[in-house]
Amino acid sequence: MTAIVEARGAAAIAPQAGAVKLTMLLAGAVILLMMIFGLTMRAAQGGLIELDPTLFYQIMTAHGAGMVGAAGLTGATILWYFTGRYVELLAGVYWAFLGLFLLGVVLILGATFIGGYAGAWTFLFPLPAISGGLWTPGAAIVFLLGYVSIGVGFLLLHLEVGRKLIAAYGGIGGALAWPVAFGNGRPEDAAPPAVVAAMASTIFNTLGIVVGAAVLVASIVNLAFPAFTVDALLAKNMIFFFGHVFINASIYMAVIAVYEIVPEYTGKPWKTTRMFAIAWTVVLLFVLAVYPHHLMQDWAMPGWAVVMGQVVSYFSAIPLIAVTAFSLLVYLRGAKSMRWDLASALLVLGVAGWTAGSVPAVLDGMIVVNKVMHNTQWVPGHFHTYLLLGEVAMAFGFMAWLGRRGDDSLSGLPGASFWTYAAGGTGFVAMFLISGAMSIPRRWAVHLPQWHLQAQIASAFAALIILAAAAFVLRYVVRLGKS
Repeated sequence: MTAIVEARGAAAIAPQAGAVKLTMLLAGAVILLMMIFGLTMRAAQGGLIELDPTLFYQIMTAHGAGMVGAAGLTGATILWYFTGRYVELLAGVYWAFLGLFLLGVVLILGATFIGGYAGAWTFLFPLPAISGGLWTPGAAIVFLLGYVSIGVGFLLLHLEVGRKLIAAYGGIGGALAWPVAFGNGRPEDAAPPAVVAAMASTIFNTLGIVVGAAVLVASIVNLAFPAFTVDALLAKNMIFFFGHVFINASIYMAVIAVYEIVPEYTGKPWKTTRMFAIAWTVVLLFVLAVYPHHLMQDWAMPGWAVVMGQVVSYFSAIPLIAVTAFSLLVYLRGAKSMRWDLASALLVLGVAGWTAGSVPAVLDGMIVVNKVMHNTQWVPGHFHTYLLLGEVAMAFGFMAWLGRRGDDSLSGLPGASFWTYAAGGTGFVAMFLISGAMSIPRRWAVHLPQWHLQAQIASAFAALIILAAAAFVLRYVVRLGKS
């Protein structure tokens, strides 16, 4: 443990704080732009503006790729920053990660708005090759190469984090606190919560990225040489394994900020308990196994896989709640006091939003519900809850913490922007869920008149979200300028 403490001290003065602050600034700008894209689409669906359907689907593609990418970027940045408190990480790896990510962004935006690619962020095979003349195979290849670039960057980051944690904590089991979870290890000797979360996230995101890279390369080869065939069902399984793991990893990486920052507001350390360690191990397994709930409407899927998708989806909320909502409530209850400012409020909101998002997700993971709800706006309702009120809230909380001052409080403009964001986000996702319950379809550029009201109300809530998010980012920029 002495070596770990010494490494933590060395890492704390490593010249990477500037890179992290720059990354969060870039991510904040991207999130704001993607929110504007989202408002544009909802306004078009509500008949408030006219938007050519071709442009709608290009914006939808960029919005999906951009928000998922920004969630991954902020989550990985949080993981990197706080893992650097416990082990010394190579700064060059982070710069390579950021450079490859930005290269991927340029390729994706170019393919979408110059090349006209509009096949959604999920790039489902064989859609990239079947455009109806709206984009060329070359545009699709550039889009997929953008994903490959981003994936390689994430892989480098996770390999660096993984190898350092394995070396410092005596293997994967030590970094996951298995001696406490399944043996006679003492909690005080266990890896801290941030390390457990970082190790678990590194394992399942690495596996997801490798599978994603394989199907991306296969799709690129198919686009360049159509004679090269790909099994469509296998490709879809691989794509959804990658996509589901990646977006979940983004949230699980972001929650590290809660484990590390909230104790500064309570004066009470967040400890690795037996329940905490077991829950994270179960999370590791469930994140890898739960993706088949996306494929319940593919009748060619083996029956056992569909059943597994429902069963794992149904139970996956239990360890999630154990490592987030329940553990946070227990922790806060045991603390003598809690100081509230914008950072701490957003972090707690992120945990609450993530937990709330698990409820519609579990419902959609049930076959009888999935059959009638999966292709409705219920689905964007649940994942916008995960992101807007979950991961993105935690990312904004981390940004607020990076720009903190000693006299910060939740009064005045910070308090107003927080409550505006919470109210806007709640209303926005509620309109998605209500629309889904009314069987309003998702991914439709043009809505029937009887669907306009729901989209119009959602647009109003989206405007509130953008106003609050702009206040968060502007506050961050001002405070960085003064530091």
